[in-house]
Amino acid sequence: MSDNSTQPEEKGFFEKVKETIESLWEGTKDTAEDVKEAAEEKFEDIKEKVTAKKATVTKKATATKKTVAKKADEVTAKAKTAAADVKAKAETKAKAITAKVKDETTAAKKEVADVKAKAATKAKTITAKAKTEATATKKAVAAKTAKAATTVKKKAVTASK
Repeated sequence: MSDNSTQPEEKGFFEKVKETIESLWEGTKDTAEDVKEAAEEKFEDIKEKVTAKKATVTKKATATKKTVAKKADEVTAKAKTAAADVKAKAETKAKAITAKVKDETTAAKKEVADVKAKAATKAKTITAKAKTEATATKKAVAAKTAKAATTVKKKAVTASK
């Protein structure tokens, strides 16, 4: 028989949390990059239209460029903040779960110690009771043996007469 398992190994809790955080982080980075690319494309489109127009329109396009860049920066900042919040929440949750596991382990160890103490006490009680009964039985047997020996001696004395 083979000791090798045919099923894949399951990942631990912290590995799953780490993967979740990484996927969220990648997703927010991708979204931020998409928004930035869209903003750049929009900017390029606007820039092309502006070059065809007069100088006053060029000033408006510059303002639009700044606005688009500012909005792209804001979206990127929001995505980074959201990713940091998710990561902090995941770490807090992981710490809470770790603390709960430690508490449950401590409680289980205490319960095991209590059961061991009760078992030891009961074993001592049973041992003491057994010793008492053994002593009583030995005394009874000794008394019967002594009585039988006395009877045998009396019979031996009467028989020798």
